[in-house]
Amino acid sequence: MEKTFVMVKPDGVMRQLTGKIIGYLEQKGFKLVALKMLILDQALAEQHYAEHVGKSFFPGLVDFITSGPVVAMVWEGPGVIKGVRELMGATNPAEALPGTIRGQFAVAISRNVIHGSDSPVSAEREIALYFKPEEILAYTRPTDIWLVE
Repeated sequence: MEKTFVMVKPDGVMRQLTGKIIGYLEQKGFKLVALKMLILDQALAEQHYAEHVGKSFFPGLVDFITSGPVVAMVWEGPGVIKGVRELMGATNPAEALPGTIRGQFAVAISRNVIHGSDSPVSAEREIALYFKPEEILAYTRPTDIWLVE
């Protein structure tokens, strides 16, 4: 089953949106299989945003993501990477469709409340940054027979 990494960023945590964001993903039918709250240190933040090293906005990304607590999660389901990306909405909230997480809750591109992996490769890399294999649970929900063929 496909897995993806999702993070409620510091602005989402501070604005008390974590439960609503989890609710969006649960209502879609995706399964939460790992969750933790933490404050990123400089090294982990730089690893998380490694693909942006050298870009002018990199220092600002690192400063923001280390500015407060985040909620790191692993979600599972068929097409979960694409599905989560669609539920999140465009990176720039001004372009995010109404009803998406960013369309509903975010105002500025630099404070867009949520991060989600954009590919299977990045999902695998990001999950490994935040979770040990034994921290990712395997379980069956009673509703799985209604959600997954």
